Amino acid sequence: MSEESAPKAVWRLDVASEAETIELAQELSTLVRTGDAVMLSGDLGAGKTTFARAMIRALVEDPRLEAPSPTFTLMQVYEGAGKRVVHADFYRLENTGELEGLGWEEATDDAIVLVEWAERAREALSPDRLEVRLSFVDGDNREARRLTISGYGGFVSRLASFKALRELLRQAGWAGAERRFLQGDASTRAYERLAKQNGQRAILMISPARPDGPPIRFGKSYSAIARLAENVAPFVAMSQGLRGLGLSAPEVYAKDVDAGLLIIEDLGGEGAVDGSGPIVERYLEAAGVLAYLHAQRLPDKIAVDGGGEYHIPPYDLDALLIEVELLVDWYLTRQKASVSSGAKAIFLNLWRQALVDVASAAPTWTLRDYHSPNLLWLAQRNGLARIGILDFQDCVLGHPAYDVASLGQDARVDVPDDLELKLLAHYAKLRRDADSAFDMAAFAKAYAILAAQRATKILGIFARLDQRDGKPQYLAHLPRVESYLKKSLRHPALADVRAWYEANIPGLFREA
Repeated sequence: MSEESAPKAVWRLDVASEAETIELAQELSTLVRTGDAVMLSGDLGAGKTTFARAMIRALVEDPRLEAPSPTFTLMQVYEGAGKRVVHADFYRLENTGELEGLGWEEATDDAIVLVEWAERAREALSPDRLEVRLSFVDGDNREARRLTISGYGGFVSRLASFKALRELLRQAGWAGAERRFLQGDASTRAYERLAKQNGQRAILMISPARPDGPPIRFGKSYSAIARLAENVAPFVAMSQGLRGLGLSAPEVYAKDVDAGLLIIEDLGGEGAVDGSGPIVERYLEAAGVLAYLHAQRLPDKIAVDGGGEYHIPPYDLDALLIEVELLVDWYLTRQKASVSSGAKAIFLNLWRQALVDVASAAPTWTLRDYHSPNLLWLAQRNGLARIGILDFQDCVLGHPAYDVASLGQDARVDVPDDLELKLLAHYAKLRRDADSAFDMAAFAKAYAILAAQRATKILGIFARLDQRDGKPQYLAHLPRVESYLKKSLRHPALADVRAWYEANIPGLFREA
């Protein structure tokens, strides 16, 4: 493929000062990975070395590094922050063959390469590259520059995302804010806290549209069958829906749905747990939020501000079953066990029989991840609004017992049996106060079934996070989730399902 026909992303912008050029180079350094190349071109004095020095300092995390232009040495190597950076200048290069005498291949192996006057030996550089051309801007400002930034290969999507984020921050009035990375979650989402000098704060959510994945059943991908959100549009809709009910979901300040970017309200960092575990008052209030929500007549679609409607998908049998299947696909491998295709078919059929009634019951909004990592305590607010709700983009129309089980059998923290019973009793009282026909016995049965379904799914997810995604930290939660599963499987409605687990995963029931 010729240079002209290669896919690329192009961005042109003007900066007013050398300080802005340096700032942009530092920001762009976040896109650069080992094996990438950054090509710098432009007239003499346009600022190539200034740009390169700023990027190198950011990459090796040394703000005082000299990093002079390698005009005469042709190549200089820097190391820091776990990176090797090769800074080269091809201005005096006669031909590509001269690079062999410099040991170019050895020096640039597993390194980031920044090259000034790179057009003289473009073929020696990685196809995953960022090209930056600096040019003078007519006018009285001698520091003003026009930058033409082109991304090739892996930089096509990275540059497009970077540009969208920078533009969203500018349009929303957060361009100059301090950005601090926050711990992400088990998904592909990332979060940053934005802080202005005047004390204003917000959260930047970076959640690019997840690939739909290959079809695995019925011509559909896993995410489509499991009814998982594939972009940020559901978050925007459900935030609006929950806030419309007086509940404390983050307000969305600004959005770029196509780029998967949201600037949302910062609800703080005070959670529902402390060093000793769940804070009883806060867990009871969280159960109260669910009782209030489930007592409402909730719509299956939400009219979104700015136009359009969001239709909340059903938590149907196909979704529930594809989730329990994760146990067979991932958790059994960790248990050094396997089952035949016939045993797997029996497993799914038993779960289908157990779930058919709960899947056909009158549905409500099922937020799906209603547990401690996603619940905050907002002491300055009143009543149920004191519970801040963070994670709801995968909301479906499902049985009300699911979210109660998410809370009562929190996968991230031990919930003692007595607290679980208190939560169920508190929830049941509030539901009965709102509707005297509320059937607690039927609810308790559904609670046990969905708690077991959720625990089964989570065991598969945590095993997958370790084996596929390289996130072994989630394995620490397996004993807790296994304990929840065994407890829920004691319900008579799950006798046949329990028998399958005992026969095929005997290690699960062996006392430690």
